[in-house]
Amino acid sequence: MHTGHGTWVAGAHRGMWIPAGSWHEHRVHGRAEVHTLAFPLSSRLFPGASPTVIAVSPLLRELVIACTEPDLPAAERGRLRSVIRDRLRRAHLTPLMLPVAHDTRLAHACRLVQDDLSCARTITWLARETGTSERHLARLFRTEFGTTYPQWRTNVRVFRAMLELTAGATVTQTAHRCGWATTSAFVDTFARTMGQTPGAYRSASPSGS
Repeated sequence: MHTGHGTWVAGAHRGMWIPAGSWHEHRVHGRAEVHTLAFPLSSRLFPGASPTVIAVSPLLRELVIACTEPDLPAAERGRLRSVIRDRLRRAHLTPLMLPVAHDTRLAHACRLVQDDLSCARTITWLARETGTSERHLARLFRTEFGTTYPQWRTNVRVFRAMLELTAGATVTQTAHRCGWATTSAFVDTFARTMGQTPGAYRSASPSGS
């Protein structure tokens, strides 16, 4: 999901909450069924004005699927939506996202990294390629993204790994494509970031079953 704020990935057992009035575009990777629900403007279920990723419990998943069935009687749909609102308010937020770079040099550096994650680009190399100093580029990562360059690159690789796994790549293939030196290092980083191993994440996605 891309918006003016940044980029999010909603993988297996995840959903996207998009506030009213937010420009957005989305792309579906792998085999998936997408279910969407619209809520009145008065339904401010989550704080803030930017989208967020939420954890979808098995119960919430089945409620959403049921609520999007065609020809559902209005009274039954209303009861389902009331329960869905209650469960959404209790849903765990998983706010991992990639913010949009506004500085042109920072945006260029981000593109260079994302174009080839298998190559470990150092911030020294990026500074030279973008025509700025290493210190200034590091400051841009901190001021615009609130993180260091290595932390941002880790998030980018985890994001790409989620897409690779959803599309059916093996854990080893994903580790190589996303720039980890070893599969075990990838498994450790992914598990610490996402709360589950890449193997479990892959098995939960439609393409991994």
